[in-house]
Amino acid sequence: MNSNITRYAFLAGVVYFCCMATAHYFGFKLPILFVYYDTPFYAYQDKIIAFAVCAYIALFYSASKHRDVALNAIIVMALTVVGLSLVNLSDALESVLEEGQSTIPYWLQTGMIAFYLAVLIVLYVKDGRDS
Repeated sequence: MNSNITRYAFLAGVVYFCCMATAHYFGFKLPILFVYYDTPFYAYQDKIIAFAVCAYIALFYSASKHRDVALNAIIVMALTVVGLSLVNLSDALESVLEEGQSTIPYWLQTGMIAFYLAVLIVLYVKDGRDS
């Protein structure tokens, strides 16, 4: 069973992913909701991302209700952090950045997501010990 704080932590993810999906669907390129907010994009790709994020919304909502799903959400979030890190290091990203443009904003956002992941892990482990 998830503690109340763990449930709220997963529900915070639901809210975040709802905002992210909305921003991608409508093309609101806002930092935090749009990791690569200042890179070239195609509107159809953002619509695809918006609908794909719905899977995160469902997963995190389910994780808030069921401890056995929580570990799956944590694994998916860890894969997301790894994926974003690989993109941040990629030649593909470098090729669309202007000369001298820094990747620090992307790393900061990746770091924030990694921090959220760490919080989820700590809460999950704590709940396991308390049960």
